[in-house]
Amino acid sequence: MEEVSFAVNDHFEDFIFNWDYKDYFLVGGYGSSKSYHVATKILLKLQQEKRKCLVVREVYDTIRDSCYSLFEDIVVAMGLEDKIKFKSSPMKILFPNGSQIIFKGLDKPAKLKSINGVSIVWLEECSECKYAAFKELRGRLRHLTDTNHIICSTNPVEKANWTYSHYFIDEENDNIVLNDDELYEKRVIITNNTYYHHSTCDDNYYLPQDYIEELEKMKTYDIDLYRVARLGRYGVNGTRVLPQFQVMPDEWIQEQVGGISSRWYRYGMDFGFETSYNALISMAIDDENKDLYIFNQYYKNKMTDDKTAIEIADYKDKLITADCAEPKTIKYYQQQGFRMRKCKKFAGSRLQNTKKVKRFRNIYCSDACKDVVKELKNLTYATDAKGNIIYDEFNIDPHSFSAIWYGLDDYEVADLKRTYNSR
Repeated sequence: MEEVSFAVNDHFEDFIFNWDYKDYFLVGGYGSSKSYHVATKILLKLQQEKRKCLVVREVYDTIRDSCYSLFEDIVVAMGLEDKIKFKSSPMKILFPNGSQIIFKGLDKPAKLKSINGVSIVWLEECSECKYAAFKELRGRLRHLTDTNHIICSTNPVEKANWTYSHYFIDEENDNIVLNDDELYEKRVIITNNTYYHHSTCDDNYYLPQDYIEELEKMKTYDIDLYRVARLGRYGVNGTRVLPQFQVMPDEWIQEQVGGISSRWYRYGMDFGFETSYNALISMAIDDENKDLYIFNQYYKNKMTDDKTAIEIADYKDKLITADCAEPKTIKYYQQQGFRMRKCKKFAGSRLQNTKKVKRFRNIYCSDACKDVVKELKNLTYATDAKGNIIYDEFNIDPHSFSAIWYGLDDYEVADLKRTYNSR
């Protein structure tokens, strides 16, 4: 194989070339370059040997902008774009020697029933996947002639997540595989036929200093996120969904919003009638500082559309993004002269939208928005029968939160984890 040039961080050099074990588990903070090096490892292996690799994420729609584009970037860096071919529909990567990489989402389980010929599986963001899916994939990984390998990469979450109980300590069944504190100290550990690897942004030589400083700032406004993003460690998360949510005097909020260009104003609406509510939320985004201001609300139920249209008539000149599950209602408001459009929804969008809102450094809400304050100030995650957090369910049905999701439909908060995932 001809020589190629690409970037490798020292802490990952052994991992890239090590294929002695069936299981590889990489856990670390934002910007640590773990995804980059998993992709590099796979590309090198498939160039050397004819292999079929399956790359999996919980939601298929998230793969194109993450794993697939990451492979593209690395292939270009290697100078192999003329030899390694990328097919977009369905997503597939083809090698001159017959190797191939295919991509699947766990939100379409029917397509995972057969993974014939696969000898390598990469489960990216594995903490977001269900344990049953992980076990199913691992059980089906049984190539008869090639060695079989499953690579799991993730940011650490709470210790209730299956990745912790499977790879570290399962308190419920009194089973200790590895103490995670030992991994944080030694950084690389091999035990139980599993290669463990821990990393942080300090292991990535290619990160700019201002990115690391941003991670450090998390310590002041979200200690749980700091632990995950900067330190790359598991822990016990607080149950609040939005720990950065702050209630401020309406006068102060209006003053801050007045200094923000109207291009950063967003309006979202959730529909309801009997026990749910029509929630129309007005927001302003400080794009530079990544702060969100909630400055007005409309929140009522048991209102017919004609009466609601009269009460929110002042919003006719605003672009409102509303719940796409109610096309008939949206059409009615459009006929009444409202600039209303439907939001985008997909499998896993509740989780992705929640994560988006959580990325704001601060969420300032006017004390005049009493229903928003009531729903979001102490909004907590729902838990299952074992007390484990369910990240896309909450202790109440927060209609204002849904309206915020819809209003932010066309805006993406800077995701520090993805910004430098190519290094």
